[in-house]
Amino acid sequence: MTSFNGLEDARDRPAEFNEQGGISGAVLLAKLNATMEQASEVFSHLTEADLLASFDIQGYHVTGLDAVFQVVEHFGMHYGQILYITKVLSGKDLGFYRNLTETGRAS
Repeated sequence: MTSFNGLEDARDRPAEFNEQGGISGAVLLAKLNATMEQASEVFSHLTEADLLASFDIQGYHVTGLDAVFQVVEHFGMHYGQILYITKVLSGKDLGFYRNLTETGRAS
């Protein structure tokens, strides 16, 4: 399936979800970084025509804008899940709001 900027969706989703082996944190972060760089590059070149165009994505007929919102929301949901699990397993505050002590808002 072709998407924005003519990029091909070459994922093998069933294989991804059936994967039983692990990868190192360093490899995972490198893959995430590459994915974020690619997404940023695509988003930075979207035109009004891209956002209004129609696409068939995973069985759904959507506009480009619909697809962008869904991708951003989906990533945010998974990012939140990862943060929550990390916080539960580590028992530590991840420090996202430690700067509030500098603003005087935290007691």
